[in-house]
Amino acid sequence: MKVLAINGSPNENGNTCFAISVVLQELEKEGIETETLTIGNKNVGGCIACGTCVSKGDCRCIIDDGMNEWIRKMVEADGIILGSPVYFSGVNGTMKSFLDRAFFVTTVSGRPLRHKVGAAVVALRRSGGIPTVEQLNRYFSISEMLMPASNYWNVIHGMVPGEAANDEEGIQTMRVLGQNMAWLLKLIEHGKGHIQPPAAVNKIFTNFIR
Repeated sequence: MKVLAINGSPNENGNTCFAISVVLQELEKEGIETETLTIGNKNVGGCIACGTCVSKGDCRCIIDDGMNEWIRKMVEADGIILGSPVYFSGVNGTMKSFLDRAFFVTTVSGRPLRHKVGAAVVALRRSGGIPTVEQLNRYFSISEMLMPASNYWNVIHGMVPGEAANDEEGIQTMRVLGQNMAWLLKLIEHGKGHIQPPAAVNKIFTNFIR
C-alpha cells in the first residue's frame, strides 16, 4: 500500500510539510509506503474549461505543466493526503488550481479515485483552519473517497516554519489521523475478495435552468 501526500504550500519545508510528516510517520510505522509531492511552489494555472479531458476521458489534462504526472501518482496511490496553508480562510491559489484540475480530470475519466482513502491537513497561524479542511474534504467526497477522522479537526498552528512543532494538540491530532488512516487502508486491503464494494453508477446530470 502507498499513500501520496500533496503539499500545497509554497514553503516546501514549512508547517504544512511538518503536519504532513507527522501523519506519514504513523503510516510508515504500519508498513505503508509514502511519498510527498510539493506543488505549492510550482507554476500551476487554473482550469481553462476547454473540455478536452471530458471528450477524451483519458485522465489527462491538455495543459502540460506537470499535472499529468501528478495525476498519475494520485491514481496509482491507495491513499491521498492533501495539505494546505490557510489563505483568507481557504486553500492557497496554487493548491486550488491543482485541485480543480486534478479532481475534475479524474471525475470525468472513470472516477479512478473512487474508494481510495483521503485525508486533509491544514497549517495556519490563527483562524480559518476548519473552513479550509472542509474545502479540501469536498474534493474527496465528490470523488467517492473514504475519509478517516482524528480526535479533533485536522489543523495545526504555527506562523513561522518550525513553530507548529510546539503545538502539542495539533501534533496529537495528526498522529491519530495517521493511525486511523492506516487502519482504514488495512481494512480496505483485507476486505478485497471478501466484501464486494457497491457498483459504480453512471452520473446523472440535471441543470437548474432549462
